Amino acid sequence: MAAAAAAASVASQAQAVLRGRLCDQAVVHSALRSSPDTNYSKLKYLVASSVSEACNNSVLLLGPRGCGKAAVRFSFLVYSSAPLSAVFSDAGVVFDEMLNGMLHSDDNCATKASSDDNTEFMIDMLRECGLAHKTIIFVLEEFDLFAQGKQRLLYSLLDAMQSLTSQAVVIGVSCRLDADQLLEKRVRSRFSHRKLLFVPSSVDSLQRLMEHLLALPEDSPLPTKYVREYNARITSIFNDKKFKGILSSLTDADATTSHILRFLVVSYMDIDSGLLSMQSFMNALSSMQRQPKMDSLQEYKSVQDAYKTSDKYSHTVCFRAFEHLLDRELISFADNKGRNQALEYRPVKLLISSRELAESLKLNTTCPAVLQKLLDRERYM
Repeated sequence: MAAAAAAASVASQAQAVLRGRLCDQAVVHSALRSSPDTNYSKLKYLVASSVSEACNNSVLLLGPRGCGKAAVRFSFLVYSSAPLSAVFSDAGVVFDEMLNGMLHSDDNCATKASSDDNTEFMIDMLRECGLAHKTIIFVLEEFDLFAQGKQRLLYSLLDAMQSLTSQAVVIGVSCRLDADQLLEKRVRSRFSHRKLLFVPSSVDSLQRLMEHLLALPEDSPLPTKYVREYNARITSIFNDKKFKGILSSLTDADATTSHILRFLVVSYMDIDSGLLSMQSFMNALSSMQRQPKMDSLQEYKSVQDAYKTSDKYSHTVCFRAFEHLLDRELISFADNKGRNQALEYRPVKLLISSRELAESLKLNTTCPAVLQKLLDRERYM
């Protein structure tokens, strides 16, 4: 009994350590700061050189959603503000304005909370901070939304930065790779054409992240023998082909870091052994995939019974089924364009993975066999 209680105590301590690592943004994003080739290092160098040389600069962080733009921006603002001020004793950094295009793209309200006269306020702020050798960093989230309309805010900000006394850096963040092409000529001419491009994480990089997060540090307060046994088990699991399949299924629909963290959180440790197992990850995958959207795919029988149609369905029935898929958020429109277009002519995209679709069809025996045959013929799996 005493041995079992001691093992359970060690397992509980290990769980606390792992949960702390999963919830610590510094640990999760530490890989961003480990290499000079990362976008984090490039952004830090750009801002650091702007501060040391007392000059103005601007840069765009571009890439699809979920590829790490916010992580780099967050890590930079949190972990670089103090080091930059410490390195440059005669210059400081002021993170003064963080604007979001979803909220502040209206030129009249962007900095209304700071001053009624937006342009005059920004010019005065840049001038005063420049004389005090302070650099202002403006972070513009959803940068492409600021490029709508007359772009007065962007023009006023970039034009004020042309002054010899101003010291500022503008960091634009957007999921549109052509965000800089949306700028008017007068704005584009004042913008530094620097871009940091982000791409979705590969399966290998996500596995390295998982190894990093789940590995117990050698200097942890846990028994050395247990730490070595635990880390050896993790290495063995990650080298197994079954785990490769689990990771492939997990990232099929969502390959973001947040999705990986949710997966690790629900990967429960066996308290008796104090170790993770392959079954732990398989159960976690099942719990992640059992979403309401998969259950919604089993509604076909009710539709069939309601309309009592033959195999050749009418246009009205098909369109109602299409609307049903939209309501259940199994599909969505590919973009916001063509809002005045008829719904049936707007492009749509699937919001679940092909693997989830195939598994749901197998689970629902009431669906016509022709659907499974169609899926097999198209080779979605």
